[in-house]
Parts: sequence; structure tokens; C-alpha cells
Amino acid sequence: MSNYYIIRNVFIKQNIIPQLPYNPNLKERAKALRQAKNLPKVLFWKQLTKGGFHNIDFDRQRIIGHYIVDFYAKKLGLVIEIDGSSHNNKEVYDKEREEYLVALGLKVYRIMVVDILQHIHLA
Repeated sequence: MSNYYIIRNVFIKQNIIPQLPYNPNLKERAKALRQAKNLPKVLFWKQLTKGGFHNIDFDRQRIIGHYIVDFYAKKLGLVIEIDGSSHNNKEVYDKEREEYLVALGLKVYRIMVVDILQHIHLA
């Protein structure tokens, strides 16, 4: 089953989207976001990279179309968004953004900042 990953006894099928839209005008913004030391995103990134999360490669602050997503796993076609106070009062924007990403064939998974801060394993 080379087209699947097993994570916590769940089979997850690969979902590679070969061509995603890219806006080069966002390159500097994405770089700045990667360099910003946002604690929940840094903690989450360390968890993804410290043991090689199931041999799945993730990108940080990936440009997809006119958006920058927090984390992206190409092999799974998966976007992970860390939602904190910056998402307050942006429900319409977030919904439009998520609909756009889903229309590209991507899956979007949201994690609340409080969940990262309360449940992250700092080893």
C-alpha cells in the first residue's frame, strides 16, 4: 500500500495535486511569515520535523494561489491552518479561502492555538 500512510491506525490515501496556482508577489510575505516567531506555529513545526512525522514532508507558509497557508503536505494534498486571534472577525474571508483551497482538490484541517499550547509534547 505505497499510496497510503497509516497514522494512528487510520489509512490516509495520497492526494498529490500536481499543479497548484502560485502568486510570486507573495514570496516576500511568505518568507517574512516563516521568519516571524509565532509560538504556536513554531511549536507545531517542531513537532512535525523533530521525528519526521510519518515520513511526510511539510512546507511552512506555502503560497497557493493568492493565499499563504500555514502548513502544506504535498503528498496528502493537505493544508493545516493554525487558528488564533488573527482569525477573529474574519469568518467570511476564512470561508472563501477554504472554499478556494477545497475547489483545488485540497483538504483543509484547522487547529486552534489553544489546542497546540495545551497539548503539544515538548520533549
